Amino acid sequence: MTEATTTAPESAGSNAEWRDRYASAVMNTFGTPSRVLVRGSGMRVWDADGAEYLDLLAGIAVNCLGHAHPAVVDAVSTQLATLGHVSNFFTTPAQVRLAEELITLSLPGAEPGASRVFLANSGTEANEGALKIARRHGSSSRPRVLALEQAFHGRTMGALAMTHKAAYREPFEPLPGGIEFVPVGDVSALRDAMGPDVAALIVEPIQGEAGVRPLPDGYLEAARALTRDAGALLIIDEVQTGMGRAGAWMAHHILAPGIVPDVVTLAKGLGGGMPIGAVVATGQAAELLGPGQHGTTFGGNPVSASAALAVIDTLRSEGLLARAASLGERWAAELAKVPGVTAARGLGLLIGVALDPAVGPASGIAEDLARAGFIVNAPRDDTLRLAPPLILSDEDADAFTTELSALLAARLASASEGAATTAGSHD
Repeated sequence: MTEATTTAPESAGSNAEWRDRYASAVMNTFGTPSRVLVRGSGMRVWDADGAEYLDLLAGIAVNCLGHAHPAVVDAVSTQLATLGHVSNFFTTPAQVRLAEELITLSLPGAEPGASRVFLANSGTEANEGALKIARRHGSSSRPRVLALEQAFHGRTMGALAMTHKAAYREPFEPLPGGIEFVPVGDVSALRDAMGPDVAALIVEPIQGEAGVRPLPDGYLEAARALTRDAGALLIIDEVQTGMGRAGAWMAHHILAPGIVPDVVTLAKGLGGGMPIGAVVATGQAAELLGPGQHGTTFGGNPVSASAALAVIDTLRSEGLLARAASLGERWAAELAKVPGVTAARGLGLLIGVALDPAVGPASGIAEDLARAGFIVNAPRDDTLRLAPPLILSDEDADAFTTELSALLAARLASASEGAATTAGSHD
């Protein structure tokens, strides 16, 4: 795929027309979108002008089975035609079955019968729930919660308080207090910060917004030991990295096999495109939120729960965890060889492609790739993020590598010509 393929318009209106309407009707929290997507099937989406794209972002790691996967469509359609919403005054079989599955998948080493699940609507809500568990654990004697520098845990007020980037935080201060940040991967700094007044430590096993950076070897094991010794909770945010994205059910199962956190948070790929999040807790942490202390109207509704069950069944039956691990390893190795790429970081099908400054900002490269028919994004100015559906084929992965190679080669050549011209002007 060397350029976006254009077919007949897919909707009543062009990209430009819909963007104008967006700008006059939707709050400007994301900026005006570059394209208006109207249809998706498998690995591909189409915009309002009929251009086709290979989706290598999957709604930022959400559409793990691609677009309009039959298992998800069938599960949602059947459940919605049967029972769509019941509120939290009642439960449904789908909600209970999903909670049972998530305990097994998230905390396989936990004591049987000691874990519980709270179902929410998103990742930021899941992390809000985890923070409330930390507060209940800490009470007045443990007022401090530790998070990592470069962390991203969401944009609601509690989750935002645990998010490090100043540009996200400062417009909304004062934020909930008691959150402190420690350097990423620095065990000594974590040891110095830890103490009997710490309620919890929250970490992402792979920091996505920081440029897809896995925590260094041994860090999660050290974090588990230090939190246990201090009587603090260990919360692992698997919102982006869970549900097979990293090549296992949870990224921490690969990075630190055998450790059992107190709390795991999930969302994104869990629903395969339907809005759902989860807090999975074990031991004392599973009992800290009592009746009336937390809630949600839509969380755990049977439609989203049914979608999540379909996702889990499909990931299992199609062997997509092993597929993500093997394809991701090969693809990252190939991407790392591309001139203009300095590294390919991550696990499974969550890959950060680090770029040589000579090729220019990653945002510009992402836009060039979109014009060529490939959707990626740039979480940092020096990094492209790849988080495709786990159904990605070798052929589609290789097509992207070929396009990226050609694009970066042209940029490197242009930079070299510019440098030569500048040098000649000083002779």
